[in-house]
Amino acid sequence: MRKRNRFLVLLAAVGLVATACTGAEGDGASAGSGSYPRNQTLFTSGSQWGVPSNANPFRQGDYATGTVGLLYETLFLFDPLGSKYEPWLAEKDEWVDDKTYQVTLREGLKWSDDEPITAEDVAFTINLGKMKTVPYNPLYSSIESVEAVDELTTKVTFSEPHYQQWANWVYFNPIVPKHLWDGRSEKDIMQGANFDKPVGSGPYLVEAHDQDRMVWKKNENWWGKDKLDLDMKPTYIVDLVNSSNEAALGQVLQGEIDLSNNFLPGIASLVKGGYKLETYYKDAPYMLAANTTWLVPNTTKAPLNDPAFRRALAFSVDTDKIVNSVYNNIVQKADPTGLLPIWDKYIDKGVVDELGPTYDTGEAKTLLSQAGYRDTNGDGFVENKDGSPISLKLATPSGWTDWNEAGRVIADSAKAAGIQLTAETPAAEVVQDQRESGQFDLILNNDRQMDDTPWRYYEYIFGLPVLENQTTINYGRYENQQAWDLVTQLDGTKVDDQAGMSALMSQLQRIQLTEEPVIPLWYNGLWAQYSNAVWTNWPSADGGQIVPTMWRGYPQKGAIKMLAELKPAPEEQ
Repeated sequence: MRKRNRFLVLLAAVGLVATACTGAEGDGASAGSGSYPRNQTLFTSGSQWGVPSNANPFRQGDYATGTVGLLYETLFLFDPLGSKYEPWLAEKDEWVDDKTYQVTLREGLKWSDDEPITAEDVAFTINLGKMKTVPYNPLYSSIESVEAVDELTTKVTFSEPHYQQWANWVYFNPIVPKHLWDGRSEKDIMQGANFDKPVGSGPYLVEAHDQDRMVWKKNENWWGKDKLDLDMKPTYIVDLVNSSNEAALGQVLQGEIDLSNNFLPGIASLVKGGYKLETYYKDAPYMLAANTTWLVPNTTKAPLNDPAFRRALAFSVDTDKIVNSVYNNIVQKADPTGLLPIWDKYIDKGVVDELGPTYDTGEAKTLLSQAGYRDTNGDGFVENKDGSPISLKLATPSGWTDWNEAGRVIADSAKAAGIQLTAETPAAEVVQDQRESGQFDLILNNDRQMDDTPWRYYEYIFGLPVLENQTTINYGRYENQQAWDLVTQLDGTKVDDQAGMSALMSQLQRIQLTEEPVIPLWYNGLWAQYSNAVWTNWPSADGGQIVPTMWRGYPQKGAIKMLAELKPAPEEQ
């Protein structure tokens, strides 16, 4: 009954939203200061949660949707579904020897101001890493020299090669024009808006931006039409700022958003309901797996500093109930390692069968007892080994309704095993402060998107050193030098050495499943709902296997090609 009520509420919200939406009828769609033909305009949403403030590709956390992919481009793409790199600005690359990398651009490439794209641009972009605040500065510290050998070829010499990080760099970080960025201060490079007619190499240019949207216009002189035989179909792309998931759902159902990358509750029912909506899969789980949601214990606080207690906690969680009841099967239960389905080849099934936790309340109770945690006062909950009470809190951000509900399921499961755990919902900024400062017992976190290798995944779990404020990785403050040494060895392993990578990851998985520094629960979906009202031929598991999202970091994972595959919807008679 509860799911049905939520579904009816959402449909009611659609009716309310429909009266407020613009551009659903007629030949034009309003965007920014102009009006654009609806049948030439792609409306997207789900990436931008605030006013578009910049088109600066170095501001990786807040650049306007499309800045990398539409405007600035990378040397390569990486296709996570096919597990392959694809030349983009680059024509080819090679490791000349163990410490020397060489990349060659395609001939005849031009920036949008008609200046040629050369090896000088590539070398300049790499050398920006010498600036301390540039995101790839840590990687740059291992580079000995960067040289533009000729007009198209750049040579990078490493003092210590980080093969995994570098393979990630060449597809994830865009090239910028030296003739326009040279001479800028570090502050301008890292904080500048770059909104004044920015020059890029990509298939779109900045058309307009406003409080509630970012507008891109097709670059008719884009090099890819000739070199790649790709023609982007929408003339305009309007990315709308998110207001709420309910409003986004209303706009999708009205055909006013073509691609929504929001989490939309009830979408499983709507896809079957004749609303001209599609998802990547026709049936559950409907969405691709984008990242892993973990239960993160603070390993500096008793009893969560005890691996035996953490393993008992892992056995107590009823993840199937979260998948089925909270998410209505639009997410998948995670492998005990947490590695995404695209990384299945790296999972040591023998280690998982031996050590991987499964939902088993009885086993959780046994593990607690064996480790010395017993109910000494008869209240139904175990105490610490010294007899002191255990009272843990799981914090999820207020308003994150799916995580709030999941938190309650986790707390109920833990209590059934004899662990006193309470789910709380502080404000999002409070949870963030707790997470970064280490002032929490348990939190949920999801990170480490689809990527070329699992190296960054293991960096997240085992990264050292632990700092006073942990802002990006290892929020649980888990310290294991052996594990971090293995992650470092993994970074020094070439990406085509699957056997070498798998051997190292097998050791990491054994440590992870013995120690449980994080407890993988479910795969967060790559939320993508498409309307066929204006555009068709969307990516799907049955054909056109492309990641269907405008989230930051995904155009260079092949999502950019989705724009070339779209087709106008047939006109209704």
